[in-house]
Amino acid sequence: MYAIRALVPALVLGLAAGIYGASFSYFKAQEIEKAAARLTLYRSTLESELRHFSHLPFLLSLDPFVIRGISDAQIDGLDYRLARYSQSAGLDAVFLMDAEGLTIAASNARSDSSFKGQNYAYRPYFQDAQQGQLGEFYGIGATTGIPGYFYAMVVRSAEAGQSGVIAIKIDLSRLQDDWLASGERIILANADGVVLLASDPAWRYKTLGELSDDQRERILASRQFGTESLEPLDWSPDEPSRTATLGGENLNYLSTTDLPNSWSLHFFTPHDQATTRAWLVTGLFLAFVLFGFTALQFARFRRVRTALDVSEQEEAQLRLANERLAVEIDERRAAQRTLQKTQAELERAGRLAALGQLASSVTHELGQPIAAMRNQLAAAEMTEGATSLNTKMQGLAARMENITRQLKFFSRKGRDSFETFDLRDTVHNALTLLEPSILARKAEVIFDDVAQGEMTLHANKLRIEQVITNIVRNALDAVEGQDVRRVLITLGHTSNRIWFEVADTGHGLQGQTLEDLREPFATTRESGEGMGLGLTISAGIVTDHNGTISAKDGPEGGTIFRIELPRNQEDSS
Repeated sequence: MYAIRALVPALVLGLAAGIYGASFSYFKAQEIEKAAARLTLYRSTLESELRHFSHLPFLLSLDPFVIRGISDAQIDGLDYRLARYSQSAGLDAVFLMDAEGLTIAASNARSDSSFKGQNYAYRPYFQDAQQGQLGEFYGIGATTGIPGYFYAMVVRSAEAGQSGVIAIKIDLSRLQDDWLASGERIILANADGVVLLASDPAWRYKTLGELSDDQRERILASRQFGTESLEPLDWSPDEPSRTATLGGENLNYLSTTDLPNSWSLHFFTPHDQATTRAWLVTGLFLAFVLFGFTALQFARFRRVRTALDVSEQEEAQLRLANERLAVEIDERRAAQRTLQKTQAELERAGRLAALGQLASSVTHELGQPIAAMRNQLAAAEMTEGATSLNTKMQGLAARMENITRQLKFFSRKGRDSFETFDLRDTVHNALTLLEPSILARKAEVIFDDVAQGEMTLHANKLRIEQVITNIVRNALDAVEGQDVRRVLITLGHTSNRIWFEVADTGHGLQGQTLEDLREPFATTRESGEGMGLGLTISAGIVTDHNGTISAKDGPEGGTIFRIELPRNQEDSS
């Protein structure tokens, strides 16, 4: 009997250790899943930032002013032209080198750290460009001492038979500042394992492993990291267990190598939440064991008292039963509150993970085309000068980027202020934005803006315009290829609501419901023509404004979309 009593505490402690281990593994897996979503978002943001300016060297290599600077050394005003282009595109520097690598024109020609007159033939981006490739290189500036990412493209003059290289420098420090502000631990390393950017500045220019002599010689020859000693980073990763020791601290660890230039991104998160939750579960188990042990002791005490006095025992049993009931109620309430809190955290984590994946997909697909559009407009301004059409298109491109940012942070409601505006003006703005699509489809858009009565709304003007643009664009897509390509826009109102309808002569709903069309990524357009998010986003915006959206087949074919919105509502900003 004594041996059994001695084994009970050991058994309880063993079970507690097992419960702690199992719950810690479970909660750690949840933390790893959340970290994977964050890592995907950071990877997509970094890749978008790198590819944002990849088209510019090619456009600059076609600039007649740049070509003349190579062919006959006519560089008068070229420094100013490059400086203006650098400022417009948000670049750190733009510079032109001759066939020997000597810089003959630069956007920073008037600064103390000018590239002009410097020879960069030793840089890999210059050598790759001379071979007809797009040169890419990250390194510390040999002249300024400021790190950056370089793109370079060969410039050839067919008439003079001469060539040179045009290069741009991009400052990626904004990414590092964002990482530092987020409080998360992130490391970006190149193919040699040298840390390029990090949320902790002390980790920068450390190495993830020992560099070979060949690697050090190649880095030294290209002057990639200046005078940095490239000492090893104090870390020890364990890929199978997804953990790593960084600066003496044991952390969750995930990495990805799915980046340009064979770069790698490393993401670290602490174990604190998993440890705290595991201890909470273990504590609940021990509390239950203690409660059971206490109950047994009380039962034993009751049996002893029964032998002494039956009446006193009955009274004690009643009192003890009430006490046990109170304790059980308190324990159940505490357990229910803990369960509800845990469920809320899990639901929030799931929403954040889904939002990270959606933002990653949308920004990845839209970022590069919008960037290419702005680059083309900037190049057109350089070659043709500023025109009203160019300025207008620049504004539209900026509006598209603003909408993309809204989608990227779609979960953060109430950031934009409400204003009072006329819905008719908003429809006109949307039609102006869609004018190229209307002309391309040779469609007839009918909008009678002489609506009876006041058509003002107090809402978020940009988001309402986005809804109108998405609905009309869908109608234009529907009438494409039809014999009659007509879109009719109608406005109306009641005492406290305003509505507008968009009717087309397309193929109709074809048996689909509005819920089917609102599914994310559901689209009837060809691959590459869209993501199927327009109606999903529009429905979300209408819901946020306490409005309704409906769709039905028209009496003569096609589809009729109707959106109703309240005239006035409180500003959620």
